[in-house]
Amino acid sequence: MSTIVKDLRQNYTKGELVENQIADDPFAQFDQWFTDALNAEILEPNAMILSSVDNNKPDSRIVLLKDVRGGEFVFYTNYDSHKGQQLQNNPNCTLLFPWINLERQVIIRGHATKIPTNESEEYFLSRPKSSQIGAWASNQSKQIDSRITLENQLKETQEKFNNLPLTKPPHWGGFAVNPHEIEFWQGRPNRLHDRILYTLQNGVWVTSRLQP
Repeated sequence: MSTIVKDLRQNYTKGELVENQIADDPFAQFDQWFTDALNAEILEPNAMILSSVDNNKPDSRIVLLKDVRGGEFVFYTNYDSHKGQQLQNNPNCTLLFPWINLERQVIIRGHATKIPTNESEEYFLSRPKSSQIGAWASNQSKQIDSRITLENQLKETQEKFNNLPLTKPPHWGGFAVNPHEIEFWQGRPNRLHDRILYTLQNGVWVTSRLQP
């Protein structure tokens, strides 16, 4: 396998990222790139790698972006999960959108805070009932002895809420990531990639180019 992996190479030729073509506001730039990802029919373009820190050890997983509003990136999770506990203990985190088919990535560095309960409730009620029941049935990140036990938990929860409206579990809700840096990366030939960094300085977004 090592021989195969070391010989894997891809020359990036799909685009460029130059200063006179980017938006002054990183959220406008993100919106344009997200639209490009949608138009390219990338599988789950809102999938992002969330990296958090627990006891000085990094941890990463994929979550789904569900909103961008007020200068923040919003996703939802179980607050009692590993990531939920980590973000409550240390709000510093990074989001990474790996739009590989477009030879692009976006890296967002910031801190996460819980969103208001009423906003989490509103989103929870908009989800399919099967997803709502799943949020009640699973003790996310806790060990379980078998798949059968998990399916039994789901069945018990379905019976409990049969024909009843569901409310949001108290342990479930949204986090909003407030960024202080947003980096846009565009693959270029010969590994001379374009990297444009937006940094928030005294309330103003300032751009700079980073070497690849």
